[in-house]
Amino acid sequence: MNVLKSLLGASAALALTSGAALADPALIYDLGGKFDKSFNEAAFNGAERWAEETGGSYRDIELQSEAQREQALRRFAEAGFNPVITTGFSMSTPIDNVAGDYPDTKFVTIDGYVDPEEHPNVKSISFAEEQGSYLVGMLAAMASETNTISFVGGMDIPLIRAFACGYAQGAKAVNEDIEVIANMTGTTPAAWNDPVKGSELTNAQISQGSDVVFAAAGGTGIGVLQTAADEDILSIGVDSNQNHLHPGQVLTSMLKRVDVATYEAMQAGEDLDTGTERLTLEDNGVGYALDENNRELISDEMQERVDEARQAIIDGEIEVHDYRSDDSCPALTF
Repeated sequence: MNVLKSLLGASAALALTSGAALADPALIYDLGGKFDKSFNEAAFNGAERWAEETGGSYRDIELQSEAQREQALRRFAEAGFNPVITTGFSMSTPIDNVAGDYPDTKFVTIDGYVDPEEHPNVKSISFAEEQGSYLVGMLAAMASETNTISFVGGMDIPLIRAFACGYAQGAKAVNEDIEVIANMTGTTPAAWNDPVKGSELTNAQISQGSDVVFAAAGGTGIGVLQTAADEDILSIGVDSNQNHLHPGQVLTSMLKRVDVATYEAMQAGEDLDTGTERLTLEDNGVGYALDENNRELISDEMQERVDEARQAIIDGEIEVHDYRSDDSCPALTF
């Protein structure tokens, strides 16, 4: 895998896959890198869990440019990998372009969408990010001493606005007068891997009074969490459990079980059920992290209140607005 990564820039590198065993799964990471401590790394962890438990093998690729998306898909399909699992919404169009040419290959897009009627060999997996973000927004509001909290997003897309919107809704459910500051890192995929910009945005938010910052920005979030720790405010991680990165400084992490989605896709193999799937609080597809690294930051009262809200969302008693449903947010102006 390391050799493939180092040679990825050339077509010849992808051709290395031709010697793979038939029907091994493959995993294509989105821009930002395998070890982004967040979204991509969650997929890697799911793949590693599958390999360790089954003794199976898989091949993975870290993309370095947009141009490599379709190339990687085709090379893996031609080499017999099945399923071919991808992370990130930006794989939707490349899969749409490729899937019809390889009807016997199952493709998975985590966070993307491909029309299941047009391409019955594709599985699109999405998450109720707004629900998990609502819960961490509640925790942020309860932990804040300045009555101001903030959000740093990666690429400015509806998906990331859904995180921010859910966060603001949860915070205002606790304190309707709380101020929520939201900034995005950029409008291109480079926004997922710019920790320096993440740090700059965090410092600007701190200067406006924020004492809790939630990062939903891939590798950029590493800069957010680091700056929050350096400036002695609380942060909130995303996707993977990032509590351990700065013990006692990360209030919690909004868990998005990309690891489980990857693991289950590999476990199903060629028998993977295609179509669409949306993972919610009820499925444990999203949630918040509580462990030894943040236990002292969350009181029993805070936990009880959040867990009650979690159940109320599952029961339909609380409806969290999804920004993607109408490109609007009742609790936050972008």
